[in-house]
Amino acid sequence: MPNGKHSQGPPTPLSSQADGVTGDLVRLMPRDLVFVMRFMGESQHRLQRHFQDFIRAELAAGGVTARTHPMIHLFIERHAILLRDFVFSGVSLARQFPVDEIERLTGDTTSMIRVDIWDQLKSHIETAEKQFQSQAHTLPNLLSAFEPPAWPTAGEEK
Repeated sequence: MPNGKHSQGPPTPLSSQADGVTGDLVRLMPRDLVFVMRFMGESQHRLQRHFQDFIRAELAAGGVTARTHPMIHLFIERHAILLRDFVFSGVSLARQFPVDEIERLTGDTTSMIRVDIWDQLKSHIETAEKQFQSQAHTLPNLLSAFEPPAWPTAGEEK
């Protein structure tokens, strides 16, 4: 980085800042945190297989088969996954449960869910900071794409 502040190896994450933002997020949980359903395992496979069959039939109706397009299975697989994820994301977003409702349903009178979430948030924030710091040496090249273009000044040849 240009100011030399980070030139002596990667510094450790600023834990006090991670603590602060983690605390802020935990305080906002009653308003901002929701739990969503997620379909897993065989349900994902079953819906994906449905969409594979559906796409294959639709393509065949238009004359596209594995015989006419030998690599079509890659297209079918990718689009079946996209359709599956679209369906499950829509359903998951439609069914959200606030943290206080989850605590009530689970009988969590000691707010252990919130403590566990705080621990996970802090750990993930620190991991994200360390990951960014480990890649800081590549930033000058990446950031050069955001610099203004070098326009010729008066008197310079083009």
